[in-house]
Amino acid sequence: MNQNPEQIARDKIDKMLVDAGWLVQSKDEVNLALGKGVALRETKTESGSADYILFINSKAIGVIEAKAEEFGFKLLQVEEQSVRYSKDSIKIGKFTLESEKPFVYESTGTVTRFTDYRDPKPRGRNIFSFHRPSTIEEWLNKGVSLRGRLQSLPRLDT
Repeated sequence: MNQNPEQIARDKIDKMLVDAGWLVQSKDEVNLALGKGVALRETKTESGSADYILFINSKAIGVIEAKAEEFGFKLLQVEEQSVRYSKDSIKIGKFTLESEKPFVYESTGTVTRFTDYRDPKPRGRNIFSFHRPSTIEEWLNKGVSLRGRLQSLPRLDT
């Protein structure tokens, strides 16, 4: 195999996504209705090409920015790029999809960071694997993130 480091990372990310229950598709074979969770590779956005856009029930909900292994713990440096893609509209064939995508990942295939931008004060954290589509669907059905729900708890009567 004659692959560059970012392609090797994408192969690892593909495997991690499949292991978590995502259906990984390339931009040439788009069928967002194929399953609950679809990860679409190399999707065009207004400001560039996102490595992956995540869809739950055909609705764009997340972004994954892939970086080479040697990027390692410097993934914080690409958060701005990931956030930009999460706010951009998506171009698939002749169609343009407008939607905010609150779930953002940066990954080398070995080190993976996750941020839920629905949080009142979003902050990334390292995770061991991608979240399952059913888990993200459950989060979406609740509407507000866990931290958001915790902040809206009534004050305790002392």
